[in-house]
Amino acid sequence: MVEKTRAKLIRAARKAFAAQGYAAASMDELTARAGLTRGALYHHFGDKKGLLQAVIDQIDAEMVVRLRAARDRGKTAWLGFLDEYSAYIEMALEPEIQRIMLLDGPAVLGDPSRWPSQNACLRTTTQTIQALIDAGTVRPVDPEAAARLLNGAALSAALWIAAADDPHAVLAKAVAAFRQLAAGLLQIEQ
Repeated sequence: MVEKTRAKLIRAARKAFAAQGYAAASMDELTARAGLTRGALYHHFGDKKGLLQAVIDQIDAEMVVRLRAARDRGKTAWLGFLDEYSAYIEMALEPEIQRIMLLDGPAVLGDPSRWPSQNACLRTTTQTIQALIDAGTVRPVDPEAAARLLNGAALSAALWIAAADDPHAVLAKAVAAFRQLAAGLLQIEQ
């Protein structure tokens, strides 16, 4: 029952935050649509901000699955690595991700690079870079420093796209520049 209630609230909040934005989403309307009370929201999430964090955690988990699939389709480990980043940047075109993850999330929860999910992403990226160094694909470099810089560049590109007047026009430029920057890590041309 607890998980069912949480799921209803997250589903309703996700729709409301995507359609109206965090600030405009009414907790009374949201809980009514879920067939629950405000008390249920406060019991499970503490407040509206806690509910936003739960929505972001859910979307982030879905993004991770999609990003891993993009990586796994790569012809080489390096190309899969680049495809994963390109897919992340491209997700900034999706209205739900754009609004919740890239615009409202940072405004309400602060710097995305400090979100718990980003720490997991950083660890994975650091391990991937170390594996690429070990394989001789990437030049010797501090893997954590490279991971932080690449993650920061990808996040910045996604934020740029989300805030752009013409996100589709920005996407191509952002992905091309990101790939060029990342290529500087290569030991040899791939």
